Amino acid sequence: MPADIAAGASSGPGAPVREVPVPGLSVLGVRHHGPGSARAVRDELNRIRPDLVLVEGPPEADGLVALAADPGMRPPVALLAYVPGEPSRAAFWPFAEFSPEWQAIAYAARAGVEARFCDLPAAHSLALDADPVRRDPIGELARAAGYDDPERWWEDLVEHRGEAGTLDVVAEAMRAVREGHVAEGVEARREAYMRRTLRKAAREGFARIAVVCGAWHLPALTPPTPAPPGGRARGSGLTAGPGPNSPDGPGRLPSAAEDERLLRGLPKVRVEMTWVPWTHGRLAAGAGYGAGVAAPGWYEHLFTAPDRPVERWLARAAAILREEDLPVSSAHVIEAVRLAEGLAVLRGRPLAGLSEVTEAVRAVLCGGDELPVELVQRRMVVGERLGRVPDATPMVPLRRDLRDEQRRLRMKPEAMAGEHDLDLRRPLDLGRSRLLHRLALLDVPWGTPRRARSKGTFKESWSLEWRPELDVALIEAAVWGITVEAAATARVRDLAGGAGLSELAALVERCLLAHLPGALPYVLGRIEDRAALDGEVRHLMGALPALVRAGRYGDVRGTEGLAGVTESMLARICAGLSPALTGLDEDAAREMAALMDGVHTAAGLMGSGRWLATLAGIARRDDLPGLLDGRIVRILFDAEALEDDVAARMARSMSPGNPPARSAAWMEGFLSDGGLLLVHDPRLLATVDSWLTGLSPEAFVDALPLLRRTFGAFPAPERRMIGRRVRSGAAPRPGSPGGDEGADYDDGLAAGAVRTVRDILGREPDGRP
Repeated sequence: MPADIAAGASSGPGAPVREVPVPGLSVLGVRHHGPGSARAVRDELNRIRPDLVLVEGPPEADGLVALAADPGMRPPVALLAYVPGEPSRAAFWPFAEFSPEWQAIAYAARAGVEARFCDLPAAHSLALDADPVRRDPIGELARAAGYDDPERWWEDLVEHRGEAGTLDVVAEAMRAVREGHVAEGVEARREAYMRRTLRKAAREGFARIAVVCGAWHLPALTPPTPAPPGGRARGSGLTAGPGPNSPDGPGRLPSAAEDERLLRGLPKVRVEMTWVPWTHGRLAAGAGYGAGVAAPGWYEHLFTAPDRPVERWLARAAAILREEDLPVSSAHVIEAVRLAEGLAVLRGRPLAGLSEVTEAVRAVLCGGDELPVELVQRRMVVGERLGRVPDATPMVPLRRDLRDEQRRLRMKPEAMAGEHDLDLRRPLDLGRSRLLHRLALLDVPWGTPRRARSKGTFKESWSLEWRPELDVALIEAAVWGITVEAAATARVRDLAGGAGLSELAALVERCLLAHLPGALPYVLGRIEDRAALDGEVRHLMGALPALVRAGRYGDVRGTEGLAGVTESMLARICAGLSPALTGLDEDAAREMAALMDGVHTAAGLMGSGRWLATLAGIARRDDLPGLLDGRIVRILFDAEALEDDVAARMARSMSPGNPPARSAAWMEGFLSDGGLLLVHDPRLLATVDSWLTGLSPEAFVDALPLLRRTFGAFPAPERRMIGRRVRSGAAPRPGSPGGDEGADYDDGLAAGAVRTVRDILGREPDGRP
């Protein structure tokens, strides 16, 4: 190597920068996450055997490259850079097995040569406002080649071939597309830093340097040299010369001095780096990563299939469909292969692509049914793979503790959402439930609660799906502690500090579910303090249901009861409820009705009769808003604690002396649980029908919005049953034979038998089959 390669720029401010040629430079321009590019890069590296491999990525990760050779590392994985104390400022660099950059790193590990990253440091990129290139070079090249689909053009040219020579073709095409383009902003700084890294490597004495980067950056690293007679121009390496904005004209790279001026004074933040598992789903386009691909599962198959990729793909699709008990035979696979290959020939493609094999799956394997096609798309085209990182990977202590808990509880993270039913009577499932609830408190939603399939408090159902962004959430939560339990405890204490009474009650329930004995006494103490100072009955009513629900888990979760706290709160609610119902407008009455429903459910769980006695006393008042009056009557009626007849009570509330709007509001409160009461009690239906038909046109218009809201909330079958009863005359007028006590039949008693007969006969109520 010439002596001037080692004589680089002196360090220090204001030092002169000397240009250094890099005669052994090979820049391999690729498309990120492309199987053809990955194969071509692998073959080219084996041919040129470089001393140093430079990969597009943050140089802070140089110390993590060696982990790629660890047997515990399995792509897809990603480099994660984050700002300590501000984990929301983070960036990912994903790699799949079919990523050219990953193949370059893997080659360096096999060959025993050094691999480094050469992009702008994350310390600068996270401090700068990104301004990505808005041009679509692949689309421009595809249109120039006569293709209307850029993805199809790239697949035909590169991904379905994967020959080393295609890299030269891509390089020439990218130079043509980028001709006249002037890099600015972050793009210009990134390319300046890449050139700086190349000069530094040359000064260190590396004779053969290979750079693997996005094809868009290739012209910025290897300017063309004059074409030899009968040949074409090629990149000759990093040489001095005027930049694209130089008065000497474009075509040469910026000088070292120009690059140093561009990089001087960049904003900087402190960052930390680690490897994290990634998923094929997050590699897919539209998953939040700009350089994603639409079909990572298909690309992985193209890279890993040793031969006959179309046949192997369709055989796998058939196996998946057979697992779902769909009749797919070997003959189906053979015909699907013929169809895919025939379509490729008709379309002039070198190999059947994803569109051809998908059409073959739809037409032959699935018989035109889209549902099984979607199954194949989800499992194969996108894929379900979740990567793995080795134990030696740097992790925040909280992430390491979670990994240990996952192993102890045998909870393997999966990329695809899966349903899990937990029986809390089993210690293993109880531990799993506690872990998921603790993570939820830390805003790490690995699990999403679902409605349990069985009744009782000893069953839980969860949907579990591990997403890469949860690693960032764990970094954010690491400020609270080094273990999941300690972090959740500290997080609860912090939330309780400024929470209101209702929020504190919800925290108690969550503490019990997560089994946080270190946080529960503190939250209960805060509740007692706030309850003693808070004289607002609504706040007490909002807090009581959560506390009572939490007390139900005492026998299963080994927690102490909350009887003392809940009894005291219920007593205060009963004492202050009557004054709190005075002078309420419509919105306040609606809010109070919801609170009363919650307290009624809680009082039933507590087995207390004080609540019903309080409501019975309030029901004697005649100044209540119509909505609350109707709601109280309904609660007492269902509890068989109403002092007078419900039909008479309804008749009084709907008498002509009451405004129609109040009568409609009373009905809304009374019927808010559904309309079956009107179906099974003909007297109540007759009362409502008589009141409604007796309204004047003006009063009916005034009451209509409330009535529509009331009846519109009923399920459709209930509305139909009410309508049929009214239409058939089954709603007798007061005083008619159908409404007397001595009627020949009782619709309520007969309804069950009628339904059974209809079920046996399989007929609709009007007699139709």
